[in-house]
Amino acid sequence: MKVLGMISGTSHDGIDVAVVDFELVGSVLEGRLAHTASTPYPQELRARLVAALPPAPATLAEVCVLDTLIGQSFAGAAAAAIEAAGPVDLVVSHGQTVYHWVEGAHALGTLQIGQPAWIAERTGAPVLSDVRIRDITAGGHGAPLVSVLDGLLLGGHDGGAAALNLGGIANMTVVRGGALYAYDIGPANALIDAVVTSRGLHPRGFDEDGRIAASGRVAERLLEVLLDEPYYRLAAPKSTGKELFHLPYVEAALSKAGGPVADADLVATLTELTVRTVAHDVRTAGVGALVVSGGGCRNPVVMDGLRAALPGVAVSPSDDYGAPSDDKEAIAFALIGWLTAHGLPGTVPGGTGAASPRILGTLTPGAGPLVLPAPLAEPPRSLRLA
Repeated sequence: MKVLGMISGTSHDGIDVAVVDFELVGSVLEGRLAHTASTPYPQELRARLVAALPPAPATLAEVCVLDTLIGQSFAGAAAAAIEAAGPVDLVVSHGQTVYHWVEGAHALGTLQIGQPAWIAERTGAPVLSDVRIRDITAGGHGAPLVSVLDGLLLGGHDGGAAALNLGGIANMTVVRGGALYAYDIGPANALIDAVVTSRGLHPRGFDEDGRIAASGRVAERLLEVLLDEPYYRLAAPKSTGKELFHLPYVEAALSKAGGPVADADLVATLTELTVRTVAHDVRTAGVGALVVSGGGCRNPVVMDGLRAALPGVAVSPSDDYGAPSDDKEAIAFALIGWLTAHGLPGTVPGGTGAASPRILGTLTPGAGPLVLPAPLAEPPRSLRLA
């Protein structure tokens, strides 16, 4: 079964796609990666999206417009992927998260926009969307959903392993033997990107190759204030997002720390915040291997900082496991689509905190009748990507 996975993450900079051709061989699910790509949002659309995100107020009219514009962008990215890789049996669109409602230790709702009907109309393929909410209704956080992929990829790792995704938010899946748990650690690039964008430090809105951080010095008092965030002390499972970690959050921390900090020093401090919070949780997990993906793994300041802070841990990119680090989340949503199509849960309770596993998503038919494969009685035990 050939599945196209699509996502725009918490960095909201564009759409990542992955076409995966799945075949179940015994208890092993084999996935051939047929195509990957990343399509930046048009500059005007990204600016409009950023302006509507929390803590900014947004009208229902603006949400409706963005739902259409983002849906059309996803449709264009899907059509380009299908043109490159050939027809697919199913498209899975995560869409764009614009709000993740968490109170204390509980997720109560989540909203992803990017109307899937535009994708179905443009491609003729059925579309699975709205994949997070069913887990939340079962008491979970709806995140990190990539944990189902991590469990299948890393389950046989001796001594236990952790999969770390460094997107806008850092999330980690810990796999040891047959057990798995996952949660959001805190900000990875969210605060860095917010500062880089607001201060015009890089035209692309992020610290490319960590150059800004490398040119600055950590402001220790500010770092102390940032590390005092109560979220870090919550027990897993837990989830967070830009509803908490946004530009006004940085400005409030600066005020509490006693005043302004030079641009490069501020970026260096926010980068060190990511290193400190991630390294602390990896040490607590007690694993021997850390497998890293997401845009943050392209930042040498972050990666060098993690290796220095974790001398007993083998730190490697997810590319070594057949999942290119920039494409891993898109691959994960393709996997979730395959699972849903075969009547299998796309969640692991330890990964999200749900009471039990759930089959995920809402289906929008394509050009023809909606036909699904025969349900499977048992899920695969492992995943092999090529």
